[in-house]
Amino acid sequence: MEKKLQTTKHHIIRVAITGPESTGKSALTKYLAMHFNTVSIPEFARDYIENLGREYNFDDLTIMAKRQISSERCLQKMASNYLFCDTELTVIKIWAEHCYHVCPDWVTENLHKVRYDLYLLCNIDLPWEADPQREHPHLRKHFFELYYMELKNRNLPFVVISGTGDVRFDMAVKEVEKLIAKR
Repeated sequence: MEKKLQTTKHHIIRVAITGPESTGKSALTKYLAMHFNTVSIPEFARDYIENLGREYNFDDLTIMAKRQISSERCLQKMASNYLFCDTELTVIKIWAEHCYHVCPDWVTENLHKVRYDLYLLCNIDLPWEADPQREHPHLRKHFFELYYMELKNRNLPFVVISGTGDVRFDMAVKEVEKLIAKR
């Protein structure tokens, strides 16, 4: 009988930064990664859409979701004790349901498989910044409520991150530190 080698690998604390458009997710993700001296996972969809050369469609959502998770798996190997992810599958679920009134099967099937130790839900209290990929400045409150209810209904560990500048960053750091202290 062959014995398998057992290795002990420490648990990497995975934090998802999520929420509506133009709420500072990317900046917060990069800041947290720098603060905790680790890697961050950028939002795959942003570069994908920018380089697509056409309007995105329903099928693109599954491609973006798969590549986002693939990026996480790849870069997690380079993470220290923490991994900070700029968006996650909830973003694609909410966007798909808004734009197409249905969520891609792959996203639905994997939404509950990909877990994070903490979700930081970015509040809409930052000024809207126009961007070619941002589509609904008038629906920010609506989208925030969708994110809030999705995280709550799935009973996920989340906290709303509010404030501007250092206040917002400090709040996020404190929430991650609370999580670390519980471990």
